[in-house]
Amino acid sequence: MTALNTNALTALPVVPEVDGELITPAALMAGAVDPELASRPLSVFDLMRVGIGPSSSHTVGPMRAGAAFGAALVRNLERRRQAAALPQVTRLTVELYGSLGATGRGHATDRAVVMGLGGYNPKTVPQEVCSNFWDQVEAQGYVQMPGLGQVPFSTSKDIMFLPGRVLSYHVNGMTLTAYDAAGAEILRRTYFSVGGGFVMEDVGSDGNPEIRALATAETKEVSATVAPYPFSSANELLAICRRTGLRISDVVLANEVSARTEQEVIDYIRLLETTMMQCIEAGCKAQGVLPGVLGVHRRANALYQRLLAEEKTPADAYCRRDPLRGMDWVNLYALAVNEENAAGHRVVTAPTNGSAGIMPAVLAYYRHFCPGANDDGVRRFMLAATAVGALIKTNASIAGAEVGCQGEVGSASSMAAAGLTEALGGTPEQVENAAEIAMEHNLGLTCDPVGGLVQIPCIERNAVASVKAINASRMALWGEGRHQVSLDTVIETMRQTGEDMLSKYKETSLGGLAVNVVEC
Repeated sequence: MTALNTNALTALPVVPEVDGELITPAALMAGAVDPELASRPLSVFDLMRVGIGPSSSHTVGPMRAGAAFGAALVRNLERRRQAAALPQVTRLTVELYGSLGATGRGHATDRAVVMGLGGYNPKTVPQEVCSNFWDQVEAQGYVQMPGLGQVPFSTSKDIMFLPGRVLSYHVNGMTLTAYDAAGAEILRRTYFSVGGGFVMEDVGSDGNPEIRALATAETKEVSATVAPYPFSSANELLAICRRTGLRISDVVLANEVSARTEQEVIDYIRLLETTMMQCIEAGCKAQGVLPGVLGVHRRANALYQRLLAEEKTPADAYCRRDPLRGMDWVNLYALAVNEENAAGHRVVTAPTNGSAGIMPAVLAYYRHFCPGANDDGVRRFMLAATAVGALIKTNASIAGAEVGCQGEVGSASSMAAAGLTEALGGTPEQVENAAEIAMEHNLGLTCDPVGGLVQIPCIERNAVASVKAINASRMALWGEGRHQVSLDTVIETMRQTGEDMLSKYKETSLGGLAVNVVEC
């Protein structure tokens, strides 16, 4: 990649505060601030995270909210202890509103919140905890909370699904409350899972909401550093590339190393790729039926075995009679990841869990099918994809609950198309064109998961969108980057389409396939 003078980036000014708060990634994800006011675009550390399935907004975000509430409760009790007025926590309640209430059971939102209360986070929670923690709480009648010990909790009585109530700030709202022995509130806090695992919290009092980003100290430190090449539109990004001669991945890398070391960035991208490939491998080996009432059988293993029986490696597909055999491998990669996601296993949110199979599938295609593929190409793939994902999220949405599946699968397809084009040496204009093609041809895609599960149509949809991303890249590379519809235009069109879309097509399971497919 292009060598950067990182020493010249160490004395950058601190970004001014907006309403007393730094413009954090969560605030950008939530649309709470104008992207043009931000000191830096969303980062690869923001857009792609390691977490557990099946949903970034309905599983990862709620787990983070549960953990945050537990920590806030400990701090609250510590202050009371100092004032010699220490109550005992005898009950916890969880209220899930809007989309979280509608599809929370199918997305394991209830289980995720409880694991968060138990002190676990999506990046590191062991698989055995994901499998057993809920049953333990249900059997014992309490949740073991860090700093608090055993707190009484009923999985059947203390979690309330309220799909008919949508809070004014965001459709993915949840309220957690702790009570003392007399039934009085100790702490009540409302959180909003705004997509991609990001969470906003209401720290105000009743009738006086005060929404802030749930952010770590590291996130706040990074957010306080001004990027050398901020951009809030594709047009601005292309202008930077023309002015500097940098490729899109170079621009993103320069922004990344203004707040972190280049080695940290490289290591994180390596972690993302490793997690993606491990997920593909696990999905290819796994058999059986996915969790939930639908009884969906895993398909990846059978497809993997059949493909292996005919060819030793994926690249052998080019030497076979069927010229589209490579597509079968891409389908396999996407199916494998999304079956793992549906099973609640570890994936990379890229940019969401519901679309987690697309980036890995296209990246695996690059590794296995593209001559000259190397680590530098992988890094460029991830960084260019980040640029597109940042534009989509800050100018529209990546959340199915906000704009339908065009925001999830459409965004991931656009990101993957851009990444592949960059890795294959495309010009900035060709990269932008590839992203535009992929997004344009996912406009209007509804989010209508059958049974509230991220299985039908989600698993197959990722496979189709992966192939679409590859085709978009190939079309762009055969062109010169000139096209009638810009990426900025198609992102704005996606936003408007999502705004006009009926709520029943936005991850509520109240329309589309969700009501027309008979559950077995």
